[in-house]
Amino acid sequence: MLSKAINFFYPDIRKNEVKKFSLFALALFFTIGTYWILRLLKDVLIYDLAFPTELGWGIGYGRELVPHMKLISLGVVLLFVLIYSKLVDRYKKHQLFYIIGGFYIALFSIVTLVMWVEAMYGASVIGWFPLAAVGIAGYFATESFGSLIVALFWSFAVSSTKTDEAKRGFPFVIAAAQIGSIGGSALVFYDIPEWMLFLLCNLTILGVILTIRYIVKTIPKDQMVSDKEEKKEKPDFLAGIKLLATRPYLMGVLVVSTFYEIAKTVVDYQMKSQASTIPGFMKFKTFIGIYGMSVNGLAFVMALFGTSYIIKRFGLRFCLLSYPVTFAASMIGLYLYYTTGPSAHNLLWATFFVMMLVTAISYAVNNPTKEMMYIPTSKDAKFKVKGFTDMFGSRSAKMSGAQIGG
Repeated sequence: MLSKAINFFYPDIRKNEVKKFSLFALALFFTIGTYWILRLLKDVLIYDLAFPTELGWGIGYGRELVPHMKLISLGVVLLFVLIYSKLVDRYKKHQLFYIIGGFYIALFSIVTLVMWVEAMYGASVIGWFPLAAVGIAGYFATESFGSLIVALFWSFAVSSTKTDEAKRGFPFVIAAAQIGSIGGSALVFYDIPEWMLFLLCNLTILGVILTIRYIVKTIPKDQMVSDKEEKKEKPDFLAGIKLLATRPYLMGVLVVSTFYEIAKTVVDYQMKSQASTIPGFMKFKTFIGIYGMSVNGLAFVMALFGTSYIIKRFGLRFCLLSYPVTFAASMIGLYLYYTTGPSAHNLLWATFFVMMLVTAISYAVNNPTKEMMYIPTSKDAKFKVKGFTDMFGSRSAKMSGAQIGG
């Protein structure tokens, strides 16, 4: 039944590949679903929960703190990148999920407990400093989780897949992941208590770990290889940075992966600032829930009906070029609309539409394309360079955008 459904939308996937890509899809479903719950919750934490006026914080203090936290998060993520590079040298690729996933389960368990106490007994029981500290810690944990776990999954996937297999299977994996992100966003939209959502995230992170373990145990080893044979390499703490500095191809992937994040972060911050400050507007948590469902719903439709066809019909180069063209056209259109002097509500929804479009195209088309670019590279490139690019490179771009937008 499952094979028939998959082959209906993705007829190129071969029968012996269905189980492998179905399990990859399940792992990414849990990963992206978790990430979107956390991504939306981190804004709720900072904008609404961690700095309540009843404890003496000024109105909008959390919102004003975001650009500074983006700057600090760069150092936090850099530390994680260095630790991650060391772990790559010491452990097998699937074992990284057990170690890193376990760390985040422990960390978010603390946040869950504090949010439960706040919901049951009020913020005053926790106190202004502990509540603010947990909110900031939760924000940094989410920033690093989005950079680290998603990058780790794709490093694992591209190191276990050949290029022709990836063209057939990755669009399906992306589509399944968008179902998880839609579900995660919907849970935030329906105003489920924050502590319950953090508890759910712990369970879904455990789901990632168990799925990866099942993949390793059940998928034949000859199906878990890439185009380039991975050789045992001498441990090198700075191998990722050295490869970036000496391989123009990998530097190109870095630019493709991070350059657009600067402008995107500026617009994203402005959108959320507008949503949190317009008098009489809907609840902030409701708005970001709608945003998450809209972005991922559009990305799901694109991934289901368009990504595979576009990659097969036009090739990777066209996919890489289509995103910046669409991105630039959308930003120019938004700026021209801004110059007409629209109302605050109309400008917010115009910004919402642009962010929805460019983010959905990024998830459905640009992301799977740039992941395929790592397949013909070495293990150090797949894990260390990719880790540096997706974590530190992306975070640097977002930090730059936050300083401009703030």
